[in-house]
Amino acid sequence: MRARLKGINTIRRKLATGKIATYYYHRASGKRIEGEPGSPAFIASIAAAESSMRTRASGTLSGLIRDFEETAKWRRLAESTKGEYRRVFAFWDAKYGSCPYAALEDKAFRRDVLKWHDMFSAEKPREADNRVTILARILSWAAKDGPLDVNVLDGFDRAYQGDRSDKIWLPEHVEAFMAVATPEMQLGLVLALHTGQRQGDLLSLAWGNYDGVRITLRQGKSRRAGREGRLVTIRCTKALKDTLDGLTKRSTLILTTKTGRAFKKRYFAEQWEATCKAAGIDDLHFHDLRGTTVTMLFQAGCNLGEIVAVTGHSLRRAQEILDRYLARTSTMADNAIAKLENVLETEFAKRTANREVQTDVK
Repeated sequence: MRARLKGINTIRRKLATGKIATYYYHRASGKRIEGEPGSPAFIASIAAAESSMRTRASGTLSGLIRDFEETAKWRRLAESTKGEYRRVFAFWDAKYGSCPYAALEDKAFRRDVLKWHDMFSAEKPREADNRVTILARILSWAAKDGPLDVNVLDGFDRAYQGDRSDKIWLPEHVEAFMAVATPEMQLGLVLALHTGQRQGDLLSLAWGNYDGVRITLRQGKSRRAGREGRLVTIRCTKALKDTLDGLTKRSTLILTTKTGRAFKKRYFAEQWEATCKAAGIDDLHFHDLRGTTVTMLFQAGCNLGEIVAVTGHSLRRAQEILDRYLARTSTMADNAIAKLENVLETEFAKRTANREVQTDVK
């Protein structure tokens, strides 16, 4: 099996002799790479191509992007985040890559970027915000630790103002989803609801994290340089334990495709979206299950400290979810009204009794 070479295009051509020749090209610069993969000539050729790119892009946005990719700040990012950044970098590189430092510090550059943002956000506000945010982070780094004097995109107004703290999966949503979901998507829902973990952590959850009673894992998103991710230990509910104990182990991972392969993030998202569509669920995301777990734990009697010990939320974020949701959930509202009625009845009875006593005294 031939490994895919990162940043290298492989071209195969049939020669006049009938022999198949293989050529390698540096994707970013288009330069031909000499030698065979792994050979000293091949490695030196790649280094020369990279050097030519840095020289050519020096003093421009393209150069800033490549310089940022050599920083510790870049290395601390998760691989999935790096992939997303590279996607957005390609967009801005194509649009403004040749802009020199002086242009990047000019208010005219800010106006041009925000004009694009205003137009694009009419249809895709979150994507528009995402692209400008990533560009702004590059400029912020360059202004603080790089060659720029100012980040002209500092403080841009976002188009998407949504807060999903009150987006909760209710029992009817879960029932509709489970009715049309594949076993793999059903397992994803059960794991998410009963652990409150992020999608990325669940996709990498291994059988070694489950001891038959508890699931223990380090959350990937909280990893920082020199520090491990937040450790959480979750005692399995009976439903989750029964589900896990009844599964056939097809991989070292718990949540896999039907063929036992690890889910790619994009493929899982596609399958999840298709299931939601089939279930008639159009305003809930996988991530909303974390907020749902927070409210379920609260309704079960857990205090805030106990909740965040399971889900890994910050105390402030968990409180925000509860603040926005608890006034809207029918179960809690019904309980609140019932308690209020009890208080009113008690107070009314006391007042009536007091009046009767006062009448007798008179």
